[in-house]
Parts: sequence; structure tokens; C-alpha cells
Amino acid sequence: MSPGKTPTTVTDYLSALTPAQRKALKPILVLVRKTVPGSELGISYGVPAFRCGRTFFYCAAFKRHIGIYPPVKGDARLLRDLKPYANAKGNLSFPLEAPMPMALIGRVAKSLAKQYAQPAAPETARRKRAGSAA
Repeated sequence: MSPGKTPTTVTDYLSALTPAQRKALKPILVLVRKTVPGSELGISYGVPAFRCGRTFFYCAAFKRHIGIYPPVKGDARLLRDLKPYANAKGNLSFPLEAPMPMALIGRVAKSLAKQYAQPAAPETARRKRAGSAA
């Protein structure tokens, strides 16, 4: 893949990675597919993403880490376990030089699939709730 070109398939994405990045990311893709049966793997925002109705899990390889998005919400125990890997926004960063915590990443996939299985609140309902909090 040429520099600056956005991948259109997961194969394109993986082929552009270094061997270390590919070695870390491929097992995560396999794990999410097994952990969330029926999920579909594709590319969204230029990175591998899983969807089950809605996209619930994005993962990307960077120079020194694997990033997983979006942030997990509502599971206090899981959030506590993720604290060493979470940034200020709650996005996850797993260093390439350390073994990937696969069991923990599997829990993240399950939690995000459940979190995003909930239908999005209609825009008017969100506005009413936001207005009533003031």
C-alpha cells in the first residue's frame, strides 16, 4: 500500500504493518471474532473495526502500541482493570513490547458489543435529558 493511502480492506491494513505490529494485532482480530459471534470485520475510519448492527470495536496498530476504541463505559470492575492502559479519554493503549492481555481484551470486546447493542437515544431525547440536568 502506498504511503497516505487509506486501506479499504483488513488485508490491505495488515499488509502495511510491520511484522511486530501484525503479530500483535492479528490475534486480537481473531479473539474479537470468537468472543462476539456474528460480528463482522471490516474497515472503518481507516482501521479494522467490528460491527454487529453498529460498529462497536476499533483497533489500530501504531509505532509502539495497539489502540482500542471507543472507551468502555458502565462496567466498574472492567474499568478498574483497564486503568493501566487507558488514557484520559478512556481509549486503550497496549504496548507492543509487552504481551497483549488477551483475556482482558476479550472482556473489552464483550463489554463494547453489549454497550453498543443498545439503540442510540434519539437526538430529541438526548437534548431533553441534557436540558433537564441544568
